[in-house]
Amino acid sequence: VQLVESGGGLVQPGGSLRLSCVASGFTFSNYHMNWGRQAPGKERELVAAISSTGTNTNYADFVKGRFTISRDNAKNTVYLQLNSLKPEDTAVYFCNARQFTTWGVNDYWGQGTQVTVSS
Repeated sequence: VQLVESGGGLVQPGGSLRLSCVASGFTFSNYHMNWGRQAPGKERELVAAISSTGTNTNYADFVKGRFTISRDNAKNTVYLQLNSLKPEDTAVYFCNARQFTTWGVNDYWGQGTQVTVSS
């Protein structure tokens, strides 16, 4: 199982980035996908979630209206569009694949991509 994030970088406040996460080693279309982030000295927090079919999405209050999660099951890829970025959005952003089964939860995380918002 592998989740590989890309697209992070340094951006000025108010700028935009598009993160991608390419999955392999499991049936991507069977998994809910999430983006989380972790800032230095803080706990990891959930940013956005999308259902396995892409029909349903959810966002943390602090990114609503600014971030958009989407997926392409044909490409085994989930995206996170980050707009109107703020310095407090600076963090390592992680991709997460989650599947709930009768026996428990299958839960995979990528290595993360750094997003730095600074002038």
